[in-house]
Amino acid sequence: MEYMDLAIQEALKTTSDVPVGAVIVKDGEVIASACNEREKDNDISAHAEILAIRQAEKYLGNWRLDNCDLYVTLEPCPMCGWAILQSRIRAVYFGSYDANYGAFNSKIDLRNLSNTKIQVYGGIKESECDKILRDFFINIR
Repeated sequence: MEYMDLAIQEALKTTSDVPVGAVIVKDGEVIASACNEREKDNDISAHAEILAIRQAEKYLGNWRLDNCDLYVTLEPCPMCGWAILQSRIRAVYFGSYDANYGAFNSKIDLRNLSNTKIQVYGGIKESECDKILRDFFINIR
């Protein structure tokens, strides 16, 4: 199974929040996975990416996530994007583009504000990720 498929599975786990899932991989091993839990935890920072970063830090015993890759179903927002840059994640692979809040080229590109060599790849399984988000918003309206 591809890592983006695992991120999609994570996104589908959320019950009351925007369905976003994230997986962090190091040396071919999944070391962290999470879905959005803002509503569940009443925590504005409980985005899938932040929760996965926290798990990976604990797993590695280090805040530096060198040689780690992040797979996420939605382009990270500025809060998550800055945490990703600061954690030294090597590459980000995301599904859906976020024209409103995307921090890696859709709305802004935080890489322009940082001395980073992070690689970013968007549109991975985009139609599947778009459908999950579209279905969620149709159901809450």
